[in-house]
Amino acid sequence: MFKYSLDNKRYHTLNYYYKNKYKSKVFKVSLNAGFTCPNIDGKKGFGGCTYCYNGSGEKVNSTDLVKQFNDIKNIMLKKWPKAKYIGYFQANTNTYAPLSELKEKYELILKQDGVIGLNIATRPDSITPEVYDYLEELNKRTDLVIELGLQTIKEETAKYINRGSTLKEFEECLNELNKRNIDVVVHIINGLPFETKEDMINTVKYLSHKKILGIKIHMLHILKDTTMFKQYLKDNFHILTKEEYVDIVCDQLEYLKDTIVINRITGDPIKEELVEPEWLIKKFGVLNEIDKEMKKRDSYQGIKYED
Repeated sequence: MFKYSLDNKRYHTLNYYYKNKYKSKVFKVSLNAGFTCPNIDGKKGFGGCTYCYNGSGEKVNSTDLVKQFNDIKNIMLKKWPKAKYIGYFQANTNTYAPLSELKEKYELILKQDGVIGLNIATRPDSITPEVYDYLEELNKRTDLVIELGLQTIKEETAKYINRGSTLKEFEECLNELNKRNIDVVVHIINGLPFETKEDMINTVKYLSHKKILGIKIHMLHILKDTTMFKQYLKDNFHILTKEEYVDIVCDQLEYLKDTIVINRITGDPIKEELVEPEWLIKKFGVLNEIDKEMKKRDSYQGIKYED
């Protein structure tokens, strides 16, 4: 068995990380705090990343934060009454607001029973100096993780998807968070338009030599009513097959340092909104194929990692 797994996985699972750290079942509770994004409101661009609904990967409803939290928590409590919770500020750019508003919303969730920390999803170009200072203070009294959207290190792709931030901005942000000992999880996307297998592996090799806690690996999914859908109809770029995706992910895992926690390893689209790829709907089938391929290779996360 792989040393950072509690089951048949051959990679460093989030389940292992949580159970090893907290000795308990831990859930992330996804929240929409009603933030916008500098790539939507015109500060950096308009329309958001081309694959997104208004800059977030899903349609969400920004109702009362405590109600959102309790609605999910109450479901989980029925199965795991002793579970602990992480408030996950997910939708849009969750550091893109005045510091007073950020404090109000973060602290509100931290006050809820059973909450042991926060995960805050944001962009590398959207943390001000005063917010860095607050995050550093926050990190001293709760378990804090900042999730940064990188998607790819290839700048041509970043321009095509209208990411609006540069690799240099990502590095500057990561360095600032590292200096303050704040844990970071990085999002990447496989199957972005016109990227090769080598491009996708290079993104992982790059991250494998950075100081990060974890990574989220997504498969590009094209949703209705997005700019990406229009790009797909116009440019007819290749959509990875399930077999191609599994092969690429397994290669990426081999190059990824084994201490980096795999927070996600496939996409999770809204079925009713999905255009392509249809195979992504069967999430557990994808996960099983990754497990089978790693076993077939007799391989593990980090087997090809080099310092």
